[in-house]
Amino acid sequence: MWTAESMKFGAFLAPYHPLDADPALQLRRDIDLMEHLDHLGFDEAWMGEHHSTGAEIVPAPDVFIAAAAERTERLRFGTGVMSLPYHHPLVTVDRITQLDLQTRGRLIFGTGPGKIPLDAHMMGINPSDQRRRQGEALEAILALLRGEVVNMTTDWFTLRDARAQLPTYDPAGIEVATASTISPNGSVLAGQNGLSLLSLAASSPMGFEVLDRNWGVYEKTCAEHGHVADRSRWRLVNPIFLAETREEAERAVSRRIGSMAAYVNRQTGENPAWADTPKGIIDQWRNENLGEFGQAIIGTPDEAIARIEKLIEKTGGFGTMLVLHVDMASWEDTKRSYELFASEVIPHFKNRNRRREDSLQYAADNRELLIGQLVTAITKAHTDYYGEAAATGA
Repeated sequence: MWTAESMKFGAFLAPYHPLDADPALQLRRDIDLMEHLDHLGFDEAWMGEHHSTGAEIVPAPDVFIAAAAERTERLRFGTGVMSLPYHHPLVTVDRITQLDLQTRGRLIFGTGPGKIPLDAHMMGINPSDQRRRQGEALEAILALLRGEVVNMTTDWFTLRDARAQLPTYDPAGIEVATASTISPNGSVLAGQNGLSLLSLAASSPMGFEVLDRNWGVYEKTCAEHGHVADRSRWRLVNPIFLAETREEAERAVSRRIGSMAAYVNRQTGENPAWADTPKGIIDQWRNENLGEFGQAIIGTPDEAIARIEKLIEKTGGFGTMLVLHVDMASWEDTKRSYELFASEVIPHFKNRNRRREDSLQYAADNRELLIGQLVTAITKAHTDYYGEAAATGA
């Protein structure tokens, strides 16, 4: 049975970066963030794959994870996600199994069809073919990961007596996840193959609205194909940036949030009035943003707790909450945001302070007895040392 105490927490990076800073430094900062998350006790970190539009600057999540894994000890890493239509399935499996061995089993293989239209355009891929290609690639990849010999021919790849020469670190295999947004396509694909579910659009109004419906599709499809729908393998993504106060959070993001808003608006060709000021962008992202990032929490730990509780109420429970990371604050303010999340938000859901609260409550409820016993003990010690006359003040 699902309980909040079983939830895990992590970060999801596209990664989104402003176009006016050094990409080499931005990549280093992302690796620094992995070390920080590992130190704070987060469970997971995900890195995406993108090839265009400037802001999402990691084209090879496996290369990034290989570097970050050497600087961390316990953090699990997910490809968030690897776009299967862009790669030959055998090459994908070889790179993933190598990475799984290098990380000693700390890898989650997140898969998807590819998101940015320009990526597909540059590769000559028709967007209408991407989901079909994802399904074809996944069929081949899962068979190869199981150690099967695969012969398969499609209009974009051929496998001839293909096999993966490397084993997975865990004989049970690598956890494989499939991205889901608003349509049920991801839920169906995950359910058919018994994969984990990654809900990338949980923070958008439309994505939030269909969360329970898509889980129902996933449960039904899993049952039809002999798989168990396990809520512990369901991950939700939501943008969150925290500070001690709402005003401090707004100050921290104000200088750079405009660059992130411009990234989204330039792709859509929009120039909304709300994007003219940092305050306008913050209010839009908090309340009704329908675009890239969804409905964001830019505020306090209490607001993050309320948002996660709303997601739990909507879904009936899920396994991992992933903070969508948007590079819109200084490094010090960014680190502080994750520190607040780790020190105040995570303990709330894991109920880590229940025994401390129980102990204090017992002391409060029995204070007369306990204080009376303490006074008696002090009086006795005083008498034993000084004698009765000294104890009474004689």
